[in-house]
Amino acid sequence: MLTIFGRKKLTSEQAAQIFSHHVVDVAEAGFPEVAGFINDSPEFISNPNIQPDDYGKFLMVVIAGNFSYLPQHFTEGQDKEIIEACKTYLAGVFDMTPNVFSETIKEYKDCMARANFPSKNVVSAMSKGVFLKYNLTNFQEEYFREMKTPNPIFLKNFGDVMKNFLMDWTAFNEKYKVVGHQG
Repeated sequence: MLTIFGRKKLTSEQAAQIFSHHVVDVAEAGFPEVAGFINDSPEFISNPNIQPDDYGKFLMVVIAGNFSYLPQHFTEGQDKEIIEACKTYLAGVFDMTPNVFSETIKEYKDCMARANFPSKNVVSAMSKGVFLKYNLTNFQEEYFREMKTPNPIFLKNFGDVMKNFLMDWTAFNEKYKVVGHQG
């Protein structure tokens, strides 16, 4: 029926607010299970003891990953408008200035890109980002600990978890049409 009546038009700011609320809610609600998955992973020889309420770094990884994923679903101008609107909106949510929030997200994106090079797979980058930000290297068996690399079995299994934290922009675009910023 949506195609008969058309999609609801949104500004970039409105799209940013929908995304921002969604990503914060999903990351906050889902992190206790993520922490449990990490703590119970047999690939670790000792329990990382990630606390269910310690989701700040996870949320930043999820936001950074989604910012990397978003351009696949919008034109070049639209993606930049939406991301900038998200940064402005989320900076307020986190009680940061937009510049500080942008720098924080840039640091996370850079860390994830370096860890994931040469792959461009966003889910893999997010998995490695969580691995690094929660310092999980020291909880692995000696071989992977000395190589300072995540156990590939953990990464594969964790990727199956992390893909649930990417925004479904295809479904979003079926329901909404982003028409640009507010004039």
